[in-house]
Amino acid sequence: MADFFGRQAERDELLRCLNSNRSEFVIIYGRRRIGKTYLVNNVLGNRLTFSFTGSHTAPTERELMRFAMTLANCGLDNGDVPTLNNWYDAFDAIQRLLESAPSGKKVIFIDEMPWIDKRGNQFVSALEDFWNTWAALRGDIMLVACGSATSWMNNHLVENQGGLHGRITSRIRLRPFSLHECEQYLRAMGCEWDRYQIVQCYMTVGGIPYYLSLLAPNKSLEQNIDNLFFDSTSRLSGEFSELYNVLFNDAAKYVDIVKLLAAHPEGLTRQEILKLLKLNSGGGITQRLANLEACDFITSYQQSGKKTSNSIYRLTDFYTLFYYKFIEGINTLGEQYWVYRANDRDVMVWQGTTFELVCMQHINQIKQALGIIGIRTTASAWRNSGEDKAQIDLVIERADRMTHLCEMKFSTEKFVVTKQYADRLRERMAIYRQHTGYRHALINTLVTTVGLANGIHSGVFANCVTLDDLFVARRLI
Repeated sequence: MADFFGRQAERDELLRCLNSNRSEFVIIYGRRRIGKTYLVNNVLGNRLTFSFTGSHTAPTERELMRFAMTLANCGLDNGDVPTLNNWYDAFDAIQRLLESAPSGKKVIFIDEMPWIDKRGNQFVSALEDFWNTWAALRGDIMLVACGSATSWMNNHLVENQGGLHGRITSRIRLRPFSLHECEQYLRAMGCEWDRYQIVQCYMTVGGIPYYLSLLAPNKSLEQNIDNLFFDSTSRLSGEFSELYNVLFNDAAKYVDIVKLLAAHPEGLTRQEILKLLKLNSGGGITQRLANLEACDFITSYQQSGKKTSNSIYRLTDFYTLFYYKFIEGINTLGEQYWVYRANDRDVMVWQGTTFELVCMQHINQIKQALGIIGIRTTASAWRNSGEDKAQIDLVIERADRMTHLCEMKFSTEKFVVTKQYADRLRERMAIYRQHTGYRHALINTLVTTVGLANGIHSGVFANCVTLDDLFVARRLI
C-alpha cells in the first residue's frame, strides 16, 4: 500500500485534539473501507494507551472477555486478566488503567463501536457514565470512537438525547477521495495511468482508498479489474454481501433500495421508490434512505423548481453500480474476462452514464472551471415527465440570476455537436423555461473529457469544462 496519504485536515484535527488542554471526545465515521482505522493508527498509533476493535458477530460475553484480555496486555493489574461482568466493569477497568498511565494525554481508541452495542448490554449507558463522571472532568483524556455504521454513530453519539448530549468535542467524517486525490494516491503507488484511465478506474471502485490499495501498478487497468472482480481468486469476490451486512441489521431492505436505484440510473423520488418496492408510506423508508446517504451509497438531489420532498435519489456508490451492472449473476468467467470486453458497447454506454455521476461529485471543480467559485449556487437535477419529456442531470443556479444547464459526455475525442443535437438542446432549454417559469439567463454548459470540437453548431455551448478541470484540487466555497 502507498505511504499514508492525504487527509491533511483530518490529521490536523486529530493532532489539535491530542495537544489540547481539555479532554476530547472524537468520533470518526464514514463508509466501510474509507480508511478510518488507517487514519487513527497513522496519526495516533504511537500515542495509544488503549485500543480495541468491536466484533460484528461476537456475543457480549465474548466481547467482554476480549476487552479484558486487551486491558491485561496494556498492563492493567500487572497483566492479570480482570473479570468483567458488564460494560460498567469494563469502563471502570479502563479508568484504573489510565490512572496508572504516565502523565500527558491518554488516548483511548475504540474501533467499530456500533458492533459492541448489542441489544440490552448497556454499552452506551456505561460509556455515558465513564465520560461524564470521570473522563470529561479531567483534561488529559482523548477518546476516539470509530464506526462504519454511520446511522448508529449519528443516533447514539451525535444526536444522543441522554447523557452524551452535547458531549462530542470533534466530529470527523471521511469521504471518498476526489479525482485529484485518487491521482495523487495512484502516483504514490507508482501507477502511471493517464487521467482518462484514472476516471475509468474511478467509475469502477470510486474514491475508496482500500479498493485503490489493491491495484497493481505494473498491470493495466483492465487486468486490475479482472484481478479484483472476475478471476477465480478475485480479491473482492465476497465484498458486496459483506459491505451491506456489516453496516445494517436489516441489510436485505437496504439492498432492495440500492438494487432498485441501480436499475434506474436516472434516479427515483421517494414516492417512486415506495411504489416500485410496493411499500406503504411508513416502513422506515425515510430512515433507510437517510442511512444510505450518510454512508455515501446514495445521493439525493433537489429537483430544480420543486420542493425538497420531490428530491431525486441516485445510487452513487461506484462499486455497487459496477457490481449490479457487470458482476451480479455471472456464473462462468474465462481468463481475462474484462480485458476482452472492456470495449463492448454496453460498457461504453455504462461509462457514459457513470461519467455523469463523476461530474456531479465534482461540482466544486466545475464551479472553479466556470469561474463562479465565489458565487452562491444551488446544484440540482430536473426532469419533466409530461408529454414534452426532458431531463437535465445537473442544473447550477447562481445567485446572480444565471443558470447553467449541464451536459456530461464521456468521449475519447473532442465532442462534436451535430445540428440535431443542437436543436434538441435548444428545445430542452425552452421546455425547462416553460415548466420552471425562470426568466433569467440559461447557459448550456458541456462537461466532457477532451473538449469541444469547433464547428458550425458548437456555439450552442457557452462553456466547456474538461477532464483536466475535474482533477483540480478541491477549494472551499
